[in-house]
Amino acid sequence: MVELDGSQHGDQVAYDRGREAWLAGQGFTVLRFWNHDVLNRTESVLERIRQFVEGVPSPPTPLPQAGEGS
Repeated sequence: MVELDGSQHGDQVAYDRGREAWLAGQGFTVLRFWNHDVLNRTESVLERIRQFVEGVPSPPTPLPQAGEGS
């Protein structure tokens, strides 16, 4: 999951950490970028996303049914 953060996130660090922990428990990884970086350092942000995507293994095909697999 990619999340763009504005200045309000500086004031809600504890909330963001809790939300990110919950998402991780659901199998998501949060990539967080500041709005300023997305607008002004777009290539760097895209490169970071690309590096992440290339490093994450693909899910098994087909996906296991409930109760199957580990």
